[in-house]
Amino acid sequence: MSRRPAETTCSFCGRPAEEAGPLVTGPGVRICEQCVGRCRGLLAGRRDEGEEEQRTHALKVPAPHTIKERLDRDVVGHERAKRILSVAVHNHYKRVKQELTGGAPNPEYADVAIEKSNVLLIGPTGTGKTLMAHTLAAMLDVPFAITDATTLTEAGYVGEDVENILLTLIQNADGDIGWAERGIIYVDEIDKIGRKTENVSITRDVSGEGVQQALLKILEGTRARVAPQGGRKHPQQQYMEIDTSHILFICGGAFVGLDGIVNRRIGKRTLGFLDAEAPWAAGALNGAGLPVEPEDLVGYGLIPELIGRLPVVTCLSDLTEADLVRILTEPRNSMVKQYRKLLDMEGIGLSFTGAALRALARQAKGRGMGARGLRAILEDLMLDVMFEAPGLGKRGTIRITKQMVEKPILGREAVARAVKIA
Repeated sequence: MSRRPAETTCSFCGRPAEEAGPLVTGPGVRICEQCVGRCRGLLAGRRDEGEEEQRTHALKVPAPHTIKERLDRDVVGHERAKRILSVAVHNHYKRVKQELTGGAPNPEYADVAIEKSNVLLIGPTGTGKTLMAHTLAAMLDVPFAITDATTLTEAGYVGEDVENILLTLIQNADGDIGWAERGIIYVDEIDKIGRKTENVSITRDVSGEGVQQALLKILEGTRARVAPQGGRKHPQQQYMEIDTSHILFICGGAFVGLDGIVNRRIGKRTLGFLDAEAPWAAGALNGAGLPVEPEDLVGYGLIPELIGRLPVVTCLSDLTEADLVRILTEPRNSMVKQYRKLLDMEGIGLSFTGAALRALARQAKGRGMGARGLRAILEDLMLDVMFEAPGLGKRGTIRITKQMVEKPILGREAVARAVKIA
């Protein structure tokens, strides 16, 4: 029995043209009217699913004081910075929600466009810049991505293209581009891409000024094309488009030496010696932070166009010993609470004396690494306790004293002696 010629059958259901009716033909493929209808229904169903999923991601716009209260639970100190950040985030998402829903509450302002306000955080390492950004994203229930500016290079050079920072955000949004467009991106080490010199060079600064130029459009708001697999290695792949107009960019950096630039500027204006009692003298920061002006950032190496796209600038003060003690105990996920929970699983309690906490803070302050140094010291202190406690087979409480901090516990016998039977 001879087979019917392939060109007279539907490529999808296999029915002959005499039964299925006219076939729509394309390069190597044919489809009947009934299969076209099925495809239309399938696509419509997927659109409905997408709309339903979009509705589950309702945008939250908490009041500034609510945002600050949430930051207070996880971040110690930086009162002024948290207030500035709370207002900036509230205004940003209020703008986004208004643009998504359309219309203005008052027709008088219907033609007024609210500009995007990205944020620049300046502060020493270990002061909580990344933690603040992460806490905001968790509170708002929006996708969050962290990228390191030092890995970025100008397009065409070895390294990551600037557009790749959007890929992580899309992946963290489970591929939902609409949801990713409401997310937060934290760009760390932004100070490391400053121009190496203020003089024009004949060589290209592909990891400095070139990256700053490439960041401009993304920060301001544009429809960026992102390669699903990270770009330049797969030039044939289709690109995803994402609108960055509603993405909040928070850039952070230590800006080591910026206080010296500020001091020189202030010294020129006063035409005299700096006041040693000034809160910014010798690099010290007060509650309001370093009085940074745009010209100081230009002197540091940021181009004016980039500074203009980061209008909200706030400085984080260096952490004091008192702040470090609070970091150990007060936040919801404080380091002491984490160790207490781990030892509680073994039936052992944990307590620290006030003198022990102050000794830990003093050592961390001496290392100059903020909360990161605090964690490293505590990890070293608790190493033998965490190693030996599960095998002790006894229940009780271990009390960490100042002497233990200055001379860490070593060995099984020392840990066993430190555990007091309740």
